[in-house]
Amino acid sequence: MPRKKQIRSGEKIGLKMEDAKQTKAMSDQSVQIVEWVAKMLVAAKQRGIKKKPLEHFYLAPAQRDVLLLAPGISKTTKKKLAIKSSSFKVADVANMTMGLAEALLDGDTHKHLAISLVSQHLMNQLHYGVFGPDKSKKGKTKKPKADPKALYQFKITLLEIHPPIWRRIQVKDCTLDKLHEHIQTAMGWTNSHLNQFKIGEQLYGDPLLMEDNFVEFGYQDSTTTMLSEIIPRSSKPLRFLYEYDFGDGWEHEVLFEGCPKIDEGGQYPVCLEGKRACPPEDVGGIGGYEEFLKTIADPDHEEHKDMLRWAGGWFDPEAFDVTAATKEMKKGLPDWRKEEWS
Repeated sequence: MPRKKQIRSGEKIGLKMEDAKQTKAMSDQSVQIVEWVAKMLVAAKQRGIKKKPLEHFYLAPAQRDVLLLAPGISKTTKKKLAIKSSSFKVADVANMTMGLAEALLDGDTHKHLAISLVSQHLMNQLHYGVFGPDKSKKGKTKKPKADPKALYQFKITLLEIHPPIWRRIQVKDCTLDKLHEHIQTAMGWTNSHLNQFKIGEQLYGDPLLMEDNFVEFGYQDSTTTMLSEIIPRSSKPLRFLYEYDFGDGWEHEVLFEGCPKIDEGGQYPVCLEGKRACPPEDVGGIGGYEEFLKTIADPDHEEHKDMLRWAGGWFDPEAFDVTAATKEMKKGLPDWRKEEWS
């Protein structure tokens, strides 16, 4: 066999072996989840709480999205998820977890991380509901303090999109989690998926959403890390990454441009300028967005009407209103923690 064909053959075999390893890993994880849930159901039955509502149960919007797409979850449960109900029995949450375990078997590695994260969240909720809180994890929560004199200017640019989609904003000192909220509202996203920051080689995320992966991947807490802790005191330019929706993989460059003087009569946060509309949620990442734009621009395309209907009947990729963006930034996002725990 010629050397080039041998190399190609070897590469194909290597890829197949890697795929087989990943498939086996997902299969093993699925089995472990099922076995663990079965034990939880036995414990819940022994305590007489199997059919009782799980106390303090909560789901973030992005977690509901993952569950709604899992084929093994019942229609009744999906209806409750769709209306954002937080009233689920122990058995219901166990069945949802089983449904995600089944979803791991389809071999789609792109969905693996999201399914694993939500599975771990449900497992933690089940353990809490059946056995109570883990006292070993209790400790003092860091209370972040903002620098009242600090004002930061950032340029947010969605990467790998041409022509670029960007926003320039000014915000007072706040946590990275609050900066996430400012980016969401300035860009036009809906906070329907997970997010993380990467500053240098360090990842920052919300421990409630990242669950056990928070420790496994070495995250720092974005809900307690202040901008004043990470921005250079010399006001040197700083670039870092903000990723939203691990499925579509929207990466944003966050460029720190300096610390302007606070206007005593000014109201912050504020969007100073920007260009172009934010892509629709769940459009399929950069490739999906490009295809979406081609489809809605071609009246003869067979999916033209369906795509426009899916986008709400109208979409202008060049549209951007700086006043509306500022209004949304000031309005902020709903506090899903209070909503889910109320």
